[in-house]
Amino acid sequence: MPASAIHNARELEFAVFCIENLAAALGRPADAVYRALSGENGLLRRYILPSYDVLHTQGKEYIVEDILDAMNASGVVP
Repeated sequence: MPASAIHNARELEFAVFCIENLAAALGRPADAVYRALSGENGLLRRYILPSYDVLHTQGKEYIVEDILDAMNASGVVP
């Protein structure tokens, strides 16, 4: 999947929503989760943002579990 950038305020709000809810689920600070997602693995730009159209239609629990699965598969540890 190609790298993606934030194109509008809705995508920015979604990225923040994902980071904050992942942080809560992991019991980690949001800045640590952000750094993990935007680091070398690029999950924020490579997975979360390109998947916005599909993911934002899902519930919070599904979104968090889906991204946690992607983090585990990519070896991302916040």
